[in-house]
Amino acid sequence: MNLVKKTELSAPVLTAADGEGASNAPQFVQGMGLFSATAIVMGSMIGSGIFIVSADMSRGLGSPALLIAAWLVTAAMTIIGALSYGELAAMMPKAGGQYVYLREALGPLWGFLYGWTLFLVIQTGTIAAVGVAFGKFLGVFIPSVSAQNWIWHIGHVPAWHVGPMVLGNMDIGLNTANLSAIVVITLLTLLNTFGVRMGAAVQNVFTSAKVLALAAVVLVGVLAKSSIAVAANFGAGWHNFWAGAGWHTLHAVQVGVGGPTAYVGLFTMVAVVQVGSLFSSDAWNNVTFTAGEIRNPKKNLPLSLAIGTGVVLLLYVLCNFVYLSVLPMMGDAAATTIAGRGIQFAAEDRVATAVMEQAFAGYGAKLMAAAILVSTFGCVNGMLLAGARVYYAMSRDGLFFQSVGRLSERSKTPVNSLWVQWGWTCLLCLSGSYGQLLDYVIFAVLVFYILTIAGLFVLRRTRPDAVRPYKAFGYPVLPALYIVMALWICAVLLRYKPQYTWPGLILVLLGIPVYLVWKRQAVTEAD
Repeated sequence: MNLVKKTELSAPVLTAADGEGASNAPQFVQGMGLFSATAIVMGSMIGSGIFIVSADMSRGLGSPALLIAAWLVTAAMTIIGALSYGELAAMMPKAGGQYVYLREALGPLWGFLYGWTLFLVIQTGTIAAVGVAFGKFLGVFIPSVSAQNWIWHIGHVPAWHVGPMVLGNMDIGLNTANLSAIVVITLLTLLNTFGVRMGAAVQNVFTSAKVLALAAVVLVGVLAKSSIAVAANFGAGWHNFWAGAGWHTLHAVQVGVGGPTAYVGLFTMVAVVQVGSLFSSDAWNNVTFTAGEIRNPKKNLPLSLAIGTGVVLLLYVLCNFVYLSVLPMMGDAAATTIAGRGIQFAAEDRVATAVMEQAFAGYGAKLMAAAILVSTFGCVNGMLLAGARVYYAMSRDGLFFQSVGRLSERSKTPVNSLWVQWGWTCLLCLSGSYGQLLDYVIFAVLVFYILTIAGLFVLRRTRPDAVRPYKAFGYPVLPALYIVMALWICAVLLRYKPQYTWPGLILVLLGIPVYLVWKRQAVTEAD
């Protein structure tokens, strides 16, 4: 990494959102070092996606080589993104992270739209989804914990179509699975109100445990690989591995929901399935939200981004090789055996569980369930800790509830922000809408990454003398490559997966009138 010390005195113009206020006001405590910052990166990335999404990706790709290629594309994009964000993080090591970068580079409206979407869906929806996943896997050990075991079933919302969107088709109420999620979210929110060191300690323990769990899955693949799977996926002199990955091979894609089938080439198909792999690798930017509480952030933030994303994505690629070494990729949905169903039709898409059960018949599923419980618990903690810092920064700019912009006198944490986040997240858990909302914002998340990295180019031009302790590796080529790759994926999703694109854009655009209201209110209060 190009850690270059600068002597220029000029710096970005920062506002109250960056934690600078009256001298007697509570200030953030810089209680996290490099290990804790890296744990937030890794812990926020590793949830339940890596254990599941390869099944759906395999059904679309139909080729072992393309499955690995899709994960390598995700790895390349994520690492380039992290290295590019490192410059912004070192340049503006303040609470709020990506919100601050967008505000400073492109203007307050873009920062607000990101924060608005983060609060409405991206952060809270992910926390809700991961929390309910915790409840579902807890059901492996406690059968009464289930999404079908209702405590208070309010009702069922039927499905209806609005353009490319399919809304509804969800149950509303309290069941034992989302109750487990709410209990976990409440417990971790409470722990994080005691101070950043408490939240970081929880994150360090659970991130270490989940990384070891992923490493154990990789080890299983080495020790328990199946000759049948190896022959099916890598046999005939690796011919089976490359089968279906030719430059001229066409792949079937259904356009939208219930739309016609289109036949697309290799690059388009890999872009289509990035919905799964990119989302499983997302949230690496969460550590930037906590910049105000990291020791020596100008050095530790870029390093944590590089180390965290690099290690996680290496494990992700290795895990997919493990899946291919234990289970055939091609499968039969009607098969009664784990090997017969293969990766494509693993029960409920739980590929990692199928791999462990194949390797350790009788108790492999429970081993995997335990690993996912640890993974989801740590993921929820990291996202709760980080997300609250963005809403705090927005409030300090007068763009969110005023009380959210205060730090606790005792713990020096944004306690009100944590509890506001808790309330909306729990509501999403009860509504059952988090899954749909997450589908809708995957495209929007990618757009904000593009805008933020474009902001890197803007700031190089508008603030050439700003202090940059770290400069983005490979600039301008690698950041530009990220933008080109991300734009290609966005264009493909707009064409072939409109159900994931237009709804996300609508959610973002709904923030514009909200921004105008908050801004007008802030001006009125200032007068």
